[in-house]
Order: sequence, then C-alpha cells, then structure tokens
Amino acid sequence: MVYYYAQTGHKIGLDRARRGTAVVKALQSTGIEAALLANDFRAGVAMKELGLRDYITVETILDVDAVAKEDDAVMVDSCEEDKGKTALYAERFACFGRVSADTPQTRFENELLMVPFCDETSCIDGVVVDAMYAVDKPKTERILFFYGDADYDKTVLSNKAFFQEVAMELVWGHYFFVKYEDALAELFPVIHESETYADVLTSSTTVVTASSQTALEARAAGAKTVYIRRETCPNYNDDTLRAFGVDIIDGFDAAALQDALKRPVNPDMPRPQPFDATSLAEKCKHFS
Repeated sequence: MVYYYAQTGHKIGLDRARRGTAVVKALQSTGIEAALLANDFRAGVAMKELGLRDYITVETILDVDAVAKEDDAVMVDSCEEDKGKTALYAERFACFGRVSADTPQTRFENELLMVPFCDETSCIDGVVVDAMYAVDKPKTERILFFYGDADYDKTVLSNKAFFQEVAMELVWGHYFFVKYEDALAELFPVIHESETYADVLTSSTTVVTASSQTALEARAAGAKTVYIRRETCPNYNDDTLRAFGVDIIDGFDAAALQDALKRPVNPDMPRPQPFDATSLAEKCKHFS
C-alpha cells in the first residue's frame, strides 16, 4: 500500500491535496493500491470531485504512522513542523519519500525525493498535474481568478483596487467563509462554485492565480497564466513555473498584472504533462 500524506486545512488550502490526488490516481492506474492522507474530512470530499476514490483523515504529520504500517510506502507532502518524526518515518517504512519544490538540505538514507526536474536515481520528477487538465478543449474568453482554496485573512477583499483595474471571474475556494461571497460579489461579476474548478480552469483563455499548483494546471490546459507570488511554502518555485511559461508578479500589483497580461504566451514553451507514475511504481513495485 502507498500512502500520500498531504498537508491541508482551512488556513492553507488544498494545493497539496490536489497534487497528491494526481499521484494517487496515477498509481492506482498502474494497479498499485494507494490512498490520500489529509488533515480533515472536507479535504477528502473536495478531492472526490477530482476523481479521488480513497482518502483517510489524520490530524497532523505526526499521525501518519497511526495508519501506515512498516511494510507500506509513504510519501510526505508537507511544510509542518515534524518534531523529528520524518526521520523516524524514513527508518520505519519500507519505502519513504518527500515531495517538495526544491531538494531538501537534509536527506535521509534510502529516501525518495519528488522534486521538479530531478534526474538523480533517488529522485522522481516532481512536476505533478492530473491528466484531466492536460486537455485541449474550446476556450471561453475570460480572465479567471483563483486565489486558492483558503483566504482566512480575507486577503482578496483587502485588495479591492487590484480587482477593480481588471475584470476577472472568481473561482470560489472550498474553505472560503459563507458570508464572504456577498462581499466578493461586489468585486467579481461572475463567481464560479468550487465544484466547477476543473471545468472552468480548462475552458478559460487566461488564468490569474496565487496558487503555484493551479498555475501549472492552467498551463497544462493551455491557458495564459499569471502567478501572484504570495505563498510561504509553494508547491513549485519560480524557476519551475517559468520553465512552463508562467508569468510571475509580486503581490497584488495592478500595473504588473496588466503588463503580464499583454505578453503573449511563447508557443515554444512546453506545457506540463500528466504525472507518470511509472518511476514511482517501479520503486514501490513490491506493493503492487
């Protein structure tokens, strides 16, 4: 059994859960049993909308071993304080790996790393998008905005001037407050429900987002994409995003956004491809 632990929650959103869902689905397509471990029930329900079959809730990274057994494989995708538990997991589980935007400074013996563009034998390429985004379908001319699945501090509402400069349609976050919609409706003429995330992302000509995971998913779908740099622990670093033609701006800078929107997409830029679980499956083949 392969368990993919993704840090999730109402303050940080579901970026890691979406990455983990793509990995779990790809593993299952190879015949390997795999399940997502998330921090709350709502995260698992949200991922079912993206085709996830199996998920288990655990409170924090410290509780992974309450589910996984010694002969299981465990992939950890988290920026939590682990109190030394990660090192213990590396020793305990038959197959252990970490998922990150960059190669960690400290590596454990016999540890797998899932890092973008890594070509070492102990690494798996960590550019992860679900096959559902890598599709070519008719596009609607619109600028779609997705901040993320969580806006605990109401950052979007605090940047009214930014959204008044450029007309955008909002995708509602799974963890947005219920009464938040009335306030945001004054800034966005159209608000798409969170359940439509995949559909509107793959059918929009332009996507502006503060989620690096969404940025890669939008580029996989062929959209012009602008990433608002604001994440303290992003799924992907700037170099990875730029390698796929994502424009990057610092914060809610309206002038920078307008400049970025004017730049055409370089047709020679590659688009992220669906995650191929072959390498991970080979390394964990004894679980098949």
